[in-house]
Amino acid sequence: MGVLDRPGFSRFRVRGAGAGDWLAGLTASRLPNPGRVGLLYFADDRGRIVTEMSAFCYSDSEYTLITAAAAQWHDLDLLRNALPADGTLELTDHSREYSCLIVTGPQSRALFQAVGTQADLSQPWLSFQDATVSDIPCKLARVSFAGELGWEVHAKNDAIPALYEAILKAGATPFGMYALNALRIEKGYRAWKGDLSTDYSLLEGGLDRIIKFDKPQDFPGKAALLSEKQQGSSKRFVTLTVEAGEADAPYMSTLWHNGTVVGETTSGAFGYRVGASIALGMLKSELTTPGTELEVDIFGTRCRATVQPDQPLWDPKNERLRA
Repeated sequence: MGVLDRPGFSRFRVRGAGAGDWLAGLTASRLPNPGRVGLLYFADDRGRIVTEMSAFCYSDSEYTLITAAAAQWHDLDLLRNALPADGTLELTDHSREYSCLIVTGPQSRALFQAVGTQADLSQPWLSFQDATVSDIPCKLARVSFAGELGWEVHAKNDAIPALYEAILKAGATPFGMYALNALRIEKGYRAWKGDLSTDYSLLEGGLDRIIKFDKPQDFPGKAALLSEKQQGSSKRFVTLTVEAGEADAPYMSTLWHNGTVVGETTSGAFGYRVGASIALGMLKSELTTPGTELEVDIFGTRCRATVQPDQPLWDPKNERLRA
């Protein structure tokens, strides 16, 4: 089991009567219920991906939105510019006040029991709760970007060193962002401004199940996405296994088929759990059938690649996440 010190998340609090309806009108996603965490995807009028945020729902009138560190001003502007003019909603920025530890691995539940917590560790995946860990107040969110059983520990900045030390003493091994990147790629998890950007629509990004066309609220990009759904997307998000040499596919490597450029990679890393070099990318829709063979240009060398089924390479049924 491992622990990653993950400071720098941007985090905003939205409060006020009607906050849920207002937020639902900005995102293509469905909002989570109280006590639950959900991913929200935001589109522009063309249906292109603007940003993603994790929403912690306290009630229909209060949410915390967590997003990338680099997205602080970008996402704060997006939310602030959409606030109703009547002042009924309050939007506050708490990015400098809190930090996060990612604790993940098959034995992470046993680790928290060893550290000492009054949290209900049987609560399901995508839930969160107020808790104490080693007698330190925090929030525990049952989510894992690594694709294993795990929790995010959110706490005030000055509480993080003691939490980190307690978790280390209980047996966790420190790991870093390169490891997390490889783990999330094995799960096919997208990263903002790489796999997710305004270069692509929500449908091209493979986020079909996230888009809730049937919800009562309208949202930016709905008309464009409905049109694209009817006509079909010209390109689609894919996972590839690559017969790479000394380097995995970097961002924006070209994808080739029969001597023609047919797409580009958006992420690449070696997946140590599955024993393969993996690339995520965008590919012409007619070539996305699993088993299709392509080439990836990696620093001037074309390497054989194979399109994989539209599911995570690691734990495709999310059984480890739900354990």
